[in-house]
Amino acid sequence: MAHAKEAEIFNRDESKVNWHDKALWFVRNKRDKAGSNVKGWEELRNLASAIKANVLSNLDNYLVQFEENAKKNGVHVHWAANAEEHNKIVHSILSKHKVEKVVKSKSMLTEECHLNPYLEANGIEVVDTDLGERIVQLAKEPPSHIVLPAIHKTKEEVDVLFQEHLNTKPSNGDPQYLTSEARKHLREKFLKADAAITGVNFAVADTGGVVVCTNEGNADMGTHLAKVHIACMGMEKIIPQEKHLGVFLRLLARSATGQLITTYSSHFNKPAPGTEMHIVIVDNGRTKQLSRDDFRASLHCIRCGACMNTCPIYRRSGGHSYKTTIPGPIGSILSPGIDLKKNSSLPFASTLCGSCSDVCPVKINIHEQLYQWRQIITKEVKQPVVKKSVLKITGRVLANSKMYGFMGKSARFMLKHMPRFMIYSKLNAWGKARELPKVKDGNFDEWYKKRQKNE
Repeated sequence: MAHAKEAEIFNRDESKVNWHDKALWFVRNKRDKAGSNVKGWEELRNLASAIKANVLSNLDNYLVQFEENAKKNGVHVHWAANAEEHNKIVHSILSKHKVEKVVKSKSMLTEECHLNPYLEANGIEVVDTDLGERIVQLAKEPPSHIVLPAIHKTKEEVDVLFQEHLNTKPSNGDPQYLTSEARKHLREKFLKADAAITGVNFAVADTGGVVVCTNEGNADMGTHLAKVHIACMGMEKIIPQEKHLGVFLRLLARSATGQLITTYSSHFNKPAPGTEMHIVIVDNGRTKQLSRDDFRASLHCIRCGACMNTCPIYRRSGGHSYKTTIPGPIGSILSPGIDLKKNSSLPFASTLCGSCSDVCPVKINIHEQLYQWRQIITKEVKQPVVKKSVLKITGRVLANSKMYGFMGKSARFMLKHMPRFMIYSKLNAWGKARELPKVKDGNFDEWYKKRQKNE
């Protein structure tokens, strides 16, 4: 279904929609406060954007440099052209070590590649150890947000979920109790795991090391206890030098959750004695996006989720309504590049207010790229007859001032004098959930001409 239809499902529970909206706006406000306390915040954003632009312009060189340095550190480096290759590589590593149990920290790339179901189909137990990720895994749902994967669930819903899967006692959604029980449950998984899989927030070309940012320490717990560590990264995660981490780490947490920095910013440069470390570098459509001049800047994204927290559409439609791994504004740019027809409704799930671009820490022109996709989609994807007809008529009206004036007068007259049941009919989609504003006499043009005469 199109995004609008999926959003209708989410909007059936009005109280939950309001709660979801307020929760994300609260995080957006924290972002603003955290950013305003940094001297030169805008310069940091400009610098981060420039570094990312440099990386994309020299991506081949930086990737080769990163591979060379990682191999010098004793790390095994693998290359995957797509999701299928990525999954096969990870499975081959696990099979070699006869791994039966895996603990995984948050990784949107592995979600993108559908790694969990692939490994499970091959007899390997995969446990997501980020609390939010574990919640949605138990619920058999995908994450609805890239930083706050279970933001769509209330603590009472989590309480019921834990009772069902972890045999906890009813607690009326007590966060402290639920977190404590989750910790007990996950600790056993850490101790019994044969391998650990992590994502990669930043890969440093001049050291060959990777950085993983978490607030729960779950990535560290998994990698330090297991004999095998597999880090999965999109090829755009490269930064040139270690000193550049000072720019991105200051931006990432503040933009994501309003924190000064993530609780754990863990550096993995080489395997510990007696262990193995593997890095899987994945394309999966990234070079194709890189080749699109209008959309290549979308690869600057550092997955902070700020654009989602501020987006009025995302906040009131929920992440699952996008039916993509990366929802929200940035996902609505990335997804059409993967499958234009399937994701053709997503660029229209936006007011084009520009708030997403305003909060993006790496200054991606998100709303402009959404507008660009709209132009492409209306040409290349067949549009509904009703929509095409309405827009064609609207275009003619807006292009003719006399016709526009006549239509305006007619609409004002009908809104004032027609019976309510005729105005709030099936034809009025806006009126399904909103009261139309009261109509005044005249319009701006008439008011302005009258004012000019009086002067």
